[in-house]
Amino acid sequence: MNVSHMLERISGSTSIIDKQKVALIFEGEKNWTYKQLDEKSNQYAHTLQKLGVQKGDRVGILLYNSLEYWALYFAIAKLGSIAVRLNFRLSSEELKFIINDSGTKVLCFHSELKNSLKPIKDKVSVKEYISLESNGIDRPGWALDWQIFECGDASFNASSDVDITDPVMLMYTSGTTGRPKGALWSHSNTLWFCSMQIMKWGISNRTIAMTTGPLYHVGAMEDFALPTILAGGTVITMKSGDFSIENALSIAEKEKATDLMLFPFMIYELLHNTSEKTFPLKSIKTIYSGGDPVRPWAIEQLQKRYPQIGLVQVYGLTEGTPIGTSLDGIDAKIKGHTVGRPLPMAEVKVVNQDREELPVGEVGEICIKSPVVCKGYWNRPEANAETFVNGWCYTGDLGKVDEDGFLIVAGRKKDMIRSGGENIYAAEIENVLMHHKDIVDVAVIGIPDPKYIETVCAIIIKKEESDLTEQGVVAHCQKQLASYKKPRKVYFVDEIPRTPSGKIQKYKLRETFNQRV
Repeated sequence: MNVSHMLERISGSTSIIDKQKVALIFEGEKNWTYKQLDEKSNQYAHTLQKLGVQKGDRVGILLYNSLEYWALYFAIAKLGSIAVRLNFRLSSEELKFIINDSGTKVLCFHSELKNSLKPIKDKVSVKEYISLESNGIDRPGWALDWQIFECGDASFNASSDVDITDPVMLMYTSGTTGRPKGALWSHSNTLWFCSMQIMKWGISNRTIAMTTGPLYHVGAMEDFALPTILAGGTVITMKSGDFSIENALSIAEKEKATDLMLFPFMIYELLHNTSEKTFPLKSIKTIYSGGDPVRPWAIEQLQKRYPQIGLVQVYGLTEGTPIGTSLDGIDAKIKGHTVGRPLPMAEVKVVNQDREELPVGEVGEICIKSPVVCKGYWNRPEANAETFVNGWCYTGDLGKVDEDGFLIVAGRKKDMIRSGGENIYAAEIENVLMHHKDIVDVAVIGIPDPKYIETVCAIIIKKEESDLTEQGVVAHCQKQLASYKKPRKVYFVDEIPRTPSGKIQKYKLRETFNQRV
């Protein structure tokens, strides 16, 4: 069994999925049935094989969200090749690093992205480029036309030699700490992760799950979408770019979505939405969120506005189980400061610097163990030895477990600010600041200090009409925090850098604001 099992089940006398059932809905365009998705992926697989792609070869996907993205992913899985899912927002140099690091052999891309590839096309490992036309932009002459995929055999079957332990996907980490590393996923990782989510939330053939992120990210494909395909349900995918919460909610209502993935910043946009148009969202049963914790004020407002919808917050990381824990809506009122408890088949522990497990209530490094801990980083033996030990993934996140087994995240190891001999956790200060009525977003970092080694710095986006000052920020913190935790420096900005999944890129903030000291 392997990932292609999700589609192979529609054929033969023992089929458990209606071939004509809609598998994929793409915003504003045609939909694909399970039969169409299976046949398209067969055509793509056959074409790739004719181009010389073999088991274990890396195939790059540099596409915007599209139906073709899904077909290409399954085609690669059927061949036993490895999908390198590339972030289309990356610069040419960033793409060059990942393409060469992974040894990508064939690269499939939207024609609109040709300018990102042109400067590096002769400096990377790629042997063949295949271009899908987008926004009326012609493919470049150095790339094959996407139509070659349509010439493939729709009945082609190549998955018989693919083992469940074989790698299927290479996902480069989002880069909150600098240069990314490739996390290698196996077919087993993927199927287990789908199964764990189905067990946890009862995803079924009646599920209509809407994903709002880019498909190159696990938060848009492996989270909720692939489990829905495995369960025989329907997945809604949005177009890439120009996200607006109004558009997302309109699509969710039109397609009668039952489950909706919204990253925290999308929830904030929903709650700050001043449009006269209202969205009752009667079909939505659950909103899932992850990347960063949803601020407590937002949880409260969301429950008041949509009491019929459960909010599930998830915590995890690409290489060590993308959803290791979840906080269900029923627990949010009492345990809203936590990221919940482990999913079925997952374990969590917190350890000290000597990697000894800590008792309840003590802060240390969070570790996750499950069948979804990846096979390791691509060509990074030293990082593997540090991160993956005896089946456990050492996440680099700090946290503690309370007396009821709920995990509380305190931030990244690098987010712990050591000031005047005290440990200060950025997440605690951020939660306090986000309760301020004039603050839209905030990130807290440590900056060098001649007396205390490090001191607290708050970078804040305030409401446009606000006259909030540095003194006002400090005064707000002093009411709820020990004096040594208050910010010593406050900067007001228009934007805080984030990854596509909504995680704050604090290394960029450190690069900027450390220079101002």
